[in-house]
Amino acid sequence: MVHTLKEEGLKMDVAFNAKPRKFVVWLFVVSSTIMFGGFTSYYIVFAASKGKGHGIVLPDVFMYSTAILLLSSLCLFMAKKALKNANIGQQKILLWGTLLLGAAFCYLQVDAWGTLFNTGAAFVNNNAAISMIYVVSGMHLLHIFLGLGFILSSLFGTYKGISLERSTFRMDIASIFWHFIDILWIYLYVFLLLNS
Repeated sequence: MVHTLKEEGLKMDVAFNAKPRKFVVWLFVVSSTIMFGGFTSYYIVFAASKGKGHGIVLPDVFMYSTAILLLSSLCLFMAKKALKNANIGQQKILLWGTLLLGAAFCYLQVDAWGTLFNTGAAFVNNNAAISMIYVVSGMHLLHIFLGLGFILSSLFGTYKGISLERSTFRMDIASIFWHFIDILWIYLYVFLLLNS
């Protein structure tokens, strides 16, 4: 049953149940955490057995991309707050901002790989720790693409005028996942800095 909330300009969908869908996203977050934990554990074991880490200076671009990712999380947080205040126009602007900052992060990650490669740190080399930089940042980039998909879904929902429940659900999923990959990148970046 759908009725219109005239004062907010949003539809209400009382039949929509988001709990099972959120549970699936949380399962994915947990499994991704385990996967990246495995990657970093492998790195530690390899570094301990060989007595060396990756031995390179990480490109400054990684630091800039980290700042951009933090800013994108702030935009998404504010977009969710705008939805709670029924300010759909502001939500759209902030979702576009999050999307553009996410795309900038992707560009900077690829640029960082180019910088690494130009310094002689190729993916295929005699130091698996260097290869792991590409593996963890590449797997994280795949997660970023998925997160951008969630943000796009939320953004399209604002233009289609979906119900408040569905819009809130899409924002919740985008927020859970995007903030997770933000925290994950900070962990990975600090880990790589500390284990050089």
